Amino acid sequence: MSDTKKAVVILSGGLDSTTCMAVARDAGYDVWPLTFFYGQKHSIELESAKRVAAHYGYETRHFIADLNGIIRGSALTDADKEIPTGRSEEEMTSEIPVTYVPARNIVFLSIALSYAESIGAEALYIGVNALDYSGYPDCRPEFIQAFQEVINKGTVAGAHGNGIQIEAPLQNLTKAEIVKLGTRVGAPLEFTHSCYLGTDPSCGVCDSCQLRIKGFKEAGVEDPIRYAIDIDWR
Repeated sequence: MSDTKKAVVILSGGLDSTTCMAVARDAGYDVWPLTFFYGQKHSIELESAKRVAAHYGYETRHFIADLNGIIRGSALTDADKEIPTGRSEEEMTSEIPVTYVPARNIVFLSIALSYAESIGAEALYIGVNALDYSGYPDCRPEFIQAFQEVINKGTVAGAHGNGIQIEAPLQNLTKAEIVKLGTRVGAPLEFTHSCYLGTDPSCGVCDSCQLRIKGFKEAGVEDPIRYAIDIDWR
């Protein structure tokens, strides 16, 4: 794989980011995984990210940026905010969820952009998806397009070079389509973790678990991870 075609991939250890990284590899990029510890209540997704990176042999280049204490104001970070469970899909999408992390993708992309420019990467991959959570403003196509303009106008690579392209290959896919894509490109989905509660086995009832289970069922694929509840995958 050529060192001249590099891509920084934001890797959380979840289903979407892991599939995104597999897509980048499938596109021929030399991948540089970047993971963020931003004060999330549990570290299990960081361990998942490490396992995914190790699966591809990226242990020595997998960088984990520590932002603990800087980002807050979400049920995923604040001890006094409860993570919702057992909600209907209508409830999940009726308003901006308490699991929204303020400006998270703006911060992540900004740091990843600096990293990408410093190593001469041509692309920056992020596994945002606009269909599952329409209430997340930093997952919308308009946001990705706007940040691309920031890259084009605010970096040397953008203003005087060939630029750095944001790639969001999961942007308009359903969760079932993401599962099918991840399976097709050989993503190690068995190492991923999506549960907001951070339990192992995964709880199966938080918003993230419910959407993941629904996606695997609709894709006709049995999820390789464990859940604390019984699930009929047929």
